Amino acid sequence: MANIMLIANLNCDRILQLNKSLKIGGRYHYDDGGRRLGGGGANTGIGLEWAGHSVALVSQVGRDELGDWLLAQASVNGLDCRRVSRHHGQTCEIMLLMTPDGERTIIRPQRPLFQLATPPNWQEWQALYLNSSAEGAASWSKSALAHTLVVAQLAKDERPRPCHILLSSQSDMHERTELSMWDYGRRIAGDTLKYFIITEGGQGARLYHANGEQHVDAKPAELVDSTGAGDVYAAGLIHGLVSGLTIAQAMQEAAIWGAFAVASEASIPSENLRCYLQGSHN
Repeated sequence: MANIMLIANLNCDRILQLNKSLKIGGRYHYDDGGRRLGGGGANTGIGLEWAGHSVALVSQVGRDELGDWLLAQASVNGLDCRRVSRHHGQTCEIMLLMTPDGERTIIRPQRPLFQLATPPNWQEWQALYLNSSAEGAASWSKSALAHTLVVAQLAKDERPRPCHILLSSQSDMHERTELSMWDYGRRIAGDTLKYFIITEGGQGARLYHANGEQHVDAKPAELVDSTGAGDVYAAGLIHGLVSGLTIAQAMQEAAIWGAFAVASEASIPSENLRCYLQGSHN
């Protein structure tokens, strides 16, 4: 269907299932759930590959056994990893502290510098997804704007994200700005911004644009693990848009993908999403 490039992390998630919710000064027991494939590259890319798209990942892992494992897992799941570079340091696990209510706290080491090289020929790509702090990422996305759809996740800091569609969550936006959501989105993404989408968990998502705003309901789902849900939502949105849906229709499709994500114990998309996509292709 579409050629889609992802600038996103490829992680090894280590799951620690806590016996109760986190509080300052608390003491906890945990069950070690082992390691699993994660990160925005895997969480977004695998669902898109299941939907029939050709997905290339731009990322970085260490030149060690864990880095080898990550590349093998991503490749087995259909991702094109030829643009994943290797640094000489250690590939570190990402610690995910899971509480009984399905919420999670992420602990990770500082990532090594990741410098992007010369951008590709964007005319060969139908979409670019940016969810990385790589040096040069803003330059890549800016160069792509005239040629392909650019979707970006809002960074944890105020760095620019040149894009057509900017994504964030209600929790990440809490007390972040005194500007209107549309004005803030334009400040981050620039004049090419068409839509700013803020997900609201089980309440759905809100779409901001130059002419106002619109709310799209979530799909009912039991919250098991919210890890990766934002990336899976982004994948559903991109799939909808490159398939010719309107933005509201694409958000409805993304809500379905997100519901499958939060109802699964895995970071990457669940098999239920694969079954849904196989059914929609028949």
